[in-house]
Amino acid sequence: MKVAKITESEFRKMVLTSSNKLNKNAEFINSLNVFPVPDGDTGTNMSLSLASGYKYVSESTSTKVGDLGVALAKGLLMGARGNSGVILSQIFRGFSKSMAKKENLTAQDLADAITSGVETAYKAVMKPTEGTILTVARKAAEAARNTVKNTDNCVEVMEATYEAAKQALATTPELLPVLKEVGVVDSGGQGLTFVYEGFYEALSGNITDDEHVPNVEEMDEMVNAEHHKSVQSQLHTEDIKYGYCTEIMVKLGAGRLVDQEFKYDKFRNHLAEIGDSLLVIADDEVVKVHVHTEHPGKVLSYGQEFGSLIKVKVDNMRLQHETILEKDEDNNKDDVEAKKLADARKNAGDYGILTVVSGKGLKDLFISLGATDILDGGQTMNPSTQDFVDIISASSAKKFIIFPNNKNIFLAAKQATELVDIPIKVVQSRSVLEGLSGIFAFNPDMDLEDNVTDMEENISSVKSGQVTIAVRDTTLNGKEIKKDDYMGIVDGDITVTASDSKTAAISMVESMLDDDSEVVTIIYGEDGNEAEAKEIEQAILDIDDDLEVEIHEGDQPVYPYLISVE
Repeated sequence: MKVAKITESEFRKMVLTSSNKLNKNAEFINSLNVFPVPDGDTGTNMSLSLASGYKYVSESTSTKVGDLGVALAKGLLMGARGNSGVILSQIFRGFSKSMAKKENLTAQDLADAITSGVETAYKAVMKPTEGTILTVARKAAEAARNTVKNTDNCVEVMEATYEAAKQALATTPELLPVLKEVGVVDSGGQGLTFVYEGFYEALSGNITDDEHVPNVEEMDEMVNAEHHKSVQSQLHTEDIKYGYCTEIMVKLGAGRLVDQEFKYDKFRNHLAEIGDSLLVIADDEVVKVHVHTEHPGKVLSYGQEFGSLIKVKVDNMRLQHETILEKDEDNNKDDVEAKKLADARKNAGDYGILTVVSGKGLKDLFISLGATDILDGGQTMNPSTQDFVDIISASSAKKFIIFPNNKNIFLAAKQATELVDIPIKVVQSRSVLEGLSGIFAFNPDMDLEDNVTDMEENISSVKSGQVTIAVRDTTLNGKEIKKDDYMGIVDGDITVTASDSKTAAISMVESMLDDDSEVVTIIYGEDGNEAEAKEIEQAILDIDDDLEVEIHEGDQPVYPYLISVE
């Protein structure tokens, strides 16, 4: 097929196809996260970012491809989440600049736009790392430039771009040792490859619905993602039509009660009649089911007609929902947080101090130290550029300081500073512990530069440790890590593993202490508790009774314990 010029309708189809492909494969991309911690959200971030780009394109009434490129870049910019989403937005920022005044795109225009995107993305990253999405983008652009020398067919240029992206993706483990050690390709690069695949399919007219076939571990992640939609958005517990969240895993062909051959469509359609929120994932050996139903026994019995049950889980969602409502009612009796933020704004003078954090206790800590605005998010919830812009634009502050508290949020925060017309500084706090140490130095009577200097100096003296649970088996930096092990992560490196959180926390702190250590701060999360935190405190004092140990309730998700040493 030959396409000499990409028109407005074809460009819309390209963006839509790529957005759908990213959305369909988001969980697979997430599974490529090299660290076994529950923050593998590259696919989710890229999918949401491009979905925002497509929304802007779909709302544009222009018939010029250049205008649609500008709309795509704007939507990606405002919806960018996480480093991968921001880099994707930068690629299409350069892409759109190159084509801004074009009515249609020739093959040469397409190659130029792809190349411009790479140049913009490399400039946006302070220290570009090879073996990442940038490598995939660069190699793909080289193929586009070489191909257009011999053809005026946009389909051939896009095909070469996509094929080169696939080849470059396969080389990422050789360029980035951590990828090779774990045995995966770069997740951001995989996302960009899906984008270019979507572009090629739309241009060639060969759009497929293919997606990566998940293994058993990936099935778990997909079911969890589906379940997170749950029933919490319903207003009344009595409105829940199907009260039991039911999950089964069936080993096909095994068992005494097998009396029929597994047919996916028939199996799924039958379950759809007895429940909703249905997800059925299958390969040649296993089928996994997630469904909300009033009759969990019927689901189990039906599964046994095709094989043996190797996993069963049933939760009463009405009881869960009542618990959630009770907790929400307690939290909303008095809007204490809003009052505390209002008081903090009065004390901050001309400043706005925006921090990204999750957990009621941690929010209270930040507010007590001067935070004027809270953006709910963190390790598994990366806020978008638009989220930062909305909060800053709504504030009356004349200057802002942002604490991202996660390195995957740096780029989105930095991008927001370019979209708001007041002085803003991003303090590069990699964790909430660094953020707490940094904000402790805030002085409303000092100017912006001096405040940030003092904050960064405070952060440099802090060792930041996090205890969390491994979500997959892996080997990293010579350490063999098993799923459900607890890990101690110090300044981004996994230093210890243990079968329980307390042992992991104590071992981690021991590795953090040195002759200059004076203060240890323990913040326990929703999966930790005060009693165990005090046992950790005693173990630390047994190591060195001259240390000062503080314990705070943080209520943070993901990490049972956050521990800093200063």
